[in-house]
Amino acid sequence: MTARAADRARYDRATAHLDAPLAIVDLDAFDANADDLVRRAGGKPIRVASKSVRCRALLERVLAKDGFAGLMSFTLAESLWLARSGFDDVMLAYPSADRAGFAELTSDPKLASAVTVMIDDPAQLRLIDEARDGGREVVRVCLELDTSLKLLGGRVRVGARRSPLHSPGQVADMARFVAGRPGFEVVGIMAYEGHIAGVGDSVAGRPLRSRAVRLMQAAARRELAERRAEVVRAVRAVAPGLEFVNGGGTGSVQFTAAEDCVTEIGAGSGLYVPRLFDNYTSFSGRPAALFAQPVVRRPGVGVVTVLGGGYPASGAAGPDRLPVPYLPEGLRYDPQEGPGEVQTPLMGSPADDLLLGDKVWFRHAKAGELCERFDTLHLVEGDAVTAAVPTYRGEGRTFL
Repeated sequence: MTARAADRARYDRATAHLDAPLAIVDLDAFDANADDLVRRAGGKPIRVASKSVRCRALLERVLAKDGFAGLMSFTLAESLWLARSGFDDVMLAYPSADRAGFAELTSDPKLASAVTVMIDDPAQLRLIDEARDGGREVVRVCLELDTSLKLLGGRVRVGARRSPLHSPGQVADMARFVAGRPGFEVVGIMAYEGHIAGVGDSVAGRPLRSRAVRLMQAAARRELAERRAEVVRAVRAVAPGLEFVNGGGTGSVQFTAAEDCVTEIGAGSGLYVPRLFDNYTSFSGRPAALFAQPVVRRPGVGVVTVLGGGYPASGAAGPDRLPVPYLPEGLRYDPQEGPGEVQTPLMGSPADDLLLGDKVWFRHAKAGELCERFDTLHLVEGDAVTAAVPTYRGEGRTFL
């Protein structure tokens, strides 16, 4: 029996009393992935990206482990909810225009001390001030550095279009603007190198592209390490009380941690290890989050139909954004239909061994987005479900 077949047998036994659709997290795999992230971070703390987990119980579980400290949130409303729930170090990783949220933040000392907001434009400070509604609490500010690699005088850009702050001078000027405005304090710098941390460098069947990605990432790491160090020096000259410099992601943990100026690493997807993280040479993890759909039809030889399953991930549309049939091994989509809103035909010889009601296990393309489809995660240890915990959706919290 292969390792994957053994996992299928475990998951089927653990959930035999539960009807699909359902989602699970294999805690043995989750904990092993957490340990691997800590090992790769080389002693620097990991700030957990909440969007990649979207379950308070599992956020609490990972933060209780040595090597993890703080959360990286994705909306202001989520940040405030987490802070009210007892998480005392929440960095909002994206700018916000949530005026009601800023009014609440600036009126509550506990929230203001727990939440750090992201800034890359003076207009964002003005929006916060206009939203204060009498709130006088000092707002903790993190500045985001654009990590993109610019070539040929800027005519070629590799990397996400995020912050407009690219040079050390631009970031220092922004820090100076914040320092000169009452009611704000610069406490951190964040630089997410998505073109390094979030792009697989070993794509099956595409050796030339994989080689090109590795060359690009090596050049980008060298350029960013030098520029990030200069940025930190420039900002510390303006804000000597800088508390943290955050960088990296699941795919670049060990590389980013090697930079002296970086004080902490951001990561989250490496806990669940969705299918997009199968294409890396820098690490390998164990799939921890899966969902099951029930067989509801047998249209013919070599074909079964499962209920639903059309859960595409965000990003540029393409086959890599689709969930992948994982267990039993050997199933594939009908190319004319793909995964459907209500039904999904699956083809392959394993289909002939599946009966009505049997579970087919899938892996989502991305990590936390799976939790927007399910209100409960069943936690599996060995071959038993030991707990059922709510996702954000299960707690009535759908932030995006």
